[in-house]
Amino acid sequence: MFSRLPPSQFRVSSTAHTQQFSAEFEERKEGKFMEEEGQEGPTRVMMGVNQSSVKGYPYPSISSNYAFEWTLKKLVRSTRSQDFKLLFLHVQIPDEDGFNDMDSIFASPDDFKDMEKREKMRGIHLLEYFVKRCNEIGVACEAWVKKGDPKEVICHEVKRVHPDILVVGSRGLGHFHRVFVGTVSEYCSKHADCPTLVIKRKPEDMPKDPVDD
Repeated sequence: MFSRLPPSQFRVSSTAHTQQFSAEFEERKEGKFMEEEGQEGPTRVMMGVNQSSVKGYPYPSISSNYAFEWTLKKLVRSTRSQDFKLLFLHVQIPDEDGFNDMDSIFASPDDFKDMEKREKMRGIHLLEYFVKRCNEIGVACEAWVKKGDPKEVICHEVKRVHPDILVVGSRGLGHFHRVFVGTVSEYCSKHADCPTLVIKRKPEDMPKDPVDD
């Protein structure tokens, strides 16, 4: 499985490796690759990542990408890379199913099965970006996709996986926008059962509409 291979043995830059990543992802069982709680080993940093709201899949959001690069620079590379393991979680929202209202009327069960498969593959392609970067610099990692409300799923996975720390990106929205949009980072910082580090995106990277990411 990819999480047990040395970084140099797992690449996802080509189509063949993309298929390998997908196959290994499908075989992944709940908790199968996670270290036992209390077992000594590298510091396990869990990161909730999402796709760009502007470009869509497979591009990471501005806040996710900046939180990732910040983690590499300030945490991982500040010591020995082998002392860390990054755990990437991408949560897909069920409503984002790729069908508009009219199409849904004519969608068969097989259509929805195909759609779910395509959605999962899009999530995997997003995770490939982070996995590839980790392999390039020799950092151990795992990555998986879940479906549901991102803030609730992230907190649930924290309870299941028991990471040492949770890192989430933030758009840095003001109070007005937070009231109407809500933020995953704010929820996780209050409810996740582990220390949570919220990384705000840089002001110069902020789009014209601050809600975009």
